Amino acid sequence: MMAETALSHWAITPTKMTLAAERENKVYHVTTATGDYALRQHRQGYRSDAQLASELNWMAALDDAGLDVPKPIPTQAGAYLVTLNSVQFDMLSWLPGKQLGAHGTPFDLDDPTSTFFALGQSMARLHLASDNWIPPTDFTRPVWDAKGLLGDTPLWGRFWENPTLAHGQQELLERFRDQARTALTERDHDFGLIHADLLRENVLIDGEILRLIDFDDGGHGFRLFELATTLFRLKGEPLESELTTALIEGYQSVRPINITHLPLFIALRACTYVGWIVTRMEIPNAENR
Repeated sequence: MMAETALSHWAITPTKMTLAAERENKVYHVTTATGDYALRQHRQGYRSDAQLASELNWMAALDDAGLDVPKPIPTQAGAYLVTLNSVQFDMLSWLPGKQLGAHGTPFDLDDPTSTFFALGQSMARLHLASDNWIPPTDFTRPVWDAKGLLGDTPLWGRFWENPTLAHGQQELLERFRDQARTALTERDHDFGLIHADLLRENVLIDGEILRLIDFDDGGHGFRLFELATTLFRLKGEPLESELTTALIEGYQSVRPINITHLPLFIALRACTYVGWIVTRMEIPNAENR
């Protein structure tokens, strides 16, 4: 197995390796006598070596700043990235905890409101630490700006051309796209490095500690887009209002943010999923998603 060959580049002796997740990447849980690790096998052609190196350098900086994020583990040669037959691998520390939840599944939390307050704080600390870090000159990651969200070739696809849209829906999204373009160019929005995918599946809870994982989509973007990504998935939840307030208040307890245009960014986040699914129509229930 290619993953086992890649593993030999790190100075560890595994006692067990199991496939833990398979989404955009394959993630293997590697167990050793001295600790656990996550070996990531990246989807071929999805990210360049430079983009992955930038992600890993950023995560290392966040770990150095004391954030609860995976720590990149260098190979025996001191590199973060290994490429075998054009397939990229890297290794991270394995973080303990259970997922905060899953979309469409009721929360299994003693106090969801307090948890979302803490999640807002974690987001704000991520943004503060990122602002205090000076990236290397060759740093390159996706840019979730007006062009990346609404340009001719958005990062997650031309959502207004999703083939499952009815004619009226297509026209509606085209009008929204044009109005949103104007809104994003006319306003001065908080902008910087963001995780860009803080769904509850990418947040681990371990007692009172929250840990943020899966920085695969991270890059420069609007800070309100960060909040919107989490809040959009609360739509229709019984505690939507309470958890929305808790997340915002938690964030603002650490770092100021103007939420006036938050509804715009929640709509933008919804549109990204309409574009994202176009190249993944094989996923069950894709048309409804």
